[in-house]
Amino acid sequence: MMPAPSISSVPMRTAPPLSSGACRVELVTDYTEFLALERVWNDTVSRADVMHPFLRHEWVRTWWDAFGAGRQLQVLIVRVDDEIAAIAPLMRESVVMYGVPARCIRLIQNDHTPRTDFIVASHPEESYRAVWNSLRDSRNSWDVVQLNQLESGSATSAAFLQHTAADGCSTGVWKSSDSPYLTLTGTWDDYLNGLSAKFRSNLRNRLSRATRTGEVVLEVLTERDAIRAASSDAWRLEASGWKQTAGTAITCEPAVHDFYSNLIDRGTEAGWLQLLFLRVGGQRVAVSYGACFQRRLFLFKTGYDPEYATCAPFKLLTYFAIRDAYERGLAEVDFLGDAEPWKLEWTSTVRGHEWLFVFGKSARARLLHSVKFQLGPGLKRWWA
Repeated sequence: MMPAPSISSVPMRTAPPLSSGACRVELVTDYTEFLALERVWNDTVSRADVMHPFLRHEWVRTWWDAFGAGRQLQVLIVRVDDEIAAIAPLMRESVVMYGVPARCIRLIQNDHTPRTDFIVASHPEESYRAVWNSLRDSRNSWDVVQLNQLESGSATSAAFLQHTAADGCSTGVWKSSDSPYLTLTGTWDDYLNGLSAKFRSNLRNRLSRATRTGEVVLEVLTERDAIRAASSDAWRLEASGWKQTAGTAITCEPAVHDFYSNLIDRGTEAGWLQLLFLRVGGQRVAVSYGACFQRRLFLFKTGYDPEYATCAPFKLLTYFAIRDAYERGLAEVDFLGDAEPWKLEWTSTVRGHEWLFVFGKSARARLLHSVKFQLGPGLKRWWA
């Protein structure tokens, strides 16, 4: 059930006046009003020069449609004059942290959004202060603000630590994933020859094994109808092996399946969604659900047919995908997720992420801060 329509203006009490005009914050809690923001939202993403698609409106909307049950939109929009300067894509939910019920305001995100942040297109100092002031003025209604999956060194994290400290709020930073990425410089041959001789020998052997079965090619689908027609193969390959058994495959949860299925229509309409397959002898044997955005290739939700394991099909898919990225003149391949060993075979560079927690002034908030950032780490050290 969607919440009742509500858009309210929150006056900024402490922000100094801007030479360009008035600064104000609007609170959007209504789904219909959120949908109406699509054009200006994506314009703000473009002006903010966001280098990934995970903050675009179609991504956030698809996430909300799949996972928003039991939560409430809490989107804060900062306007200077009548232009949007920043968007804080937040939501409100009730959670249990370490056995303690808590009222939480957090970024719209879960494990299926690998990176997120505020969208800041202009007036960063005033925008961050305005968002924090809005949250501070409503802190009787929350125990913790949780900004998850920020890039390490995010301007959002730095600004919030500054403003929350000035208001005497307890904070904590939790280190999250280090995501490997490959910057594409020089030529494909230069890059390939820079890999270890042992690794290149292994690649040649795997490719030779696969070639005995038939022609080995990379298939990149970008059109909606083609991806829709191939989605059953994608879900089958992604669920192969341990994911189905562990219950983490796309098809194991209806909400997750809805998210990736609906993203096909919206992501292809926006022009960034891709589906990559490795074909061996005409058969699709490995897959990566992916995106190509701002000259960057993002690989997520991968899988392969275990019957072809001796050919290392996903290693071969990665090989062809990087080569194709060089040929298309892309700037980067981002593997996302954790720094798993197979990713580090291709690159040694990683992009860190962190979660920032801001705790309110209630007794419950103080307890949560003590448990998470004092008692919890102490117990870990003791067990170690």
